[in-house]
Amino acid sequence: MPMHITSDPVSYLPKVMFFTKGKGIHKDYLTSFQLALNDAQISDVNLVSVSSIMPSQCRIVSVQEGRRHIIPGQIVFSVMARSATNEPNRLIAASIGLARPSNNNHYGFLSEHHSTGETAQRAGDYAEDMAMEMLATTLGLANDPTLSWDERKEEWKLSGKIYRTQNLTQSAEGNKDGLWTTVVSAAVFII
Repeated sequence: MPMHITSDPVSYLPKVMFFTKGKGIHKDYLTSFQLALNDAQISDVNLVSVSSIMPSQCRIVSVQEGRRHIIPGQIVFSVMARSATNEPNRLIAASIGLARPSNNNHYGFLSEHHSTGETAQRAGDYAEDMAMEMLATTLGLANDPTLSWDERKEEWKLSGKIYRTQNLTQSAEGNKDGLWTTVVSAAVFII
């Protein structure tokens, strides 16, 4: 029997999203990545990388709540950042940034940042700023002079609208014995 594909685009919109992160250390690069996915609780699914739009009305839930909607082997869409090193003591980070309007009726933007030599704080801040700048670009407001950061309120303003940012960052120092160290951060979508 032929497979039926629905033509309703709403049926493909993620309703729920969760953030997760992990770290893995092993003598083999690929195994260190697998261990990082295991630490992030997403090693038992087939991850498909997608670009960076968070749909409107998509709720952010905890990892535990998100996992309740996933079964092993399922194809799961995600925006993922990863970084790896086998250089002893090398600082690495993987960060996902999110910029979204305070009004949940408009989409948001996710960014991924993979870095070396940056602290988790610096990588996370950069990922947030990048997500906001990229959202402004998708809205056609990349050069809008009203784009500003309110330090006290910790929010962005753009063309009179308020936007919030956040990040999830995993950082680590390279293993002192030269084993592969891998870090991952991901935004995982549930359809």
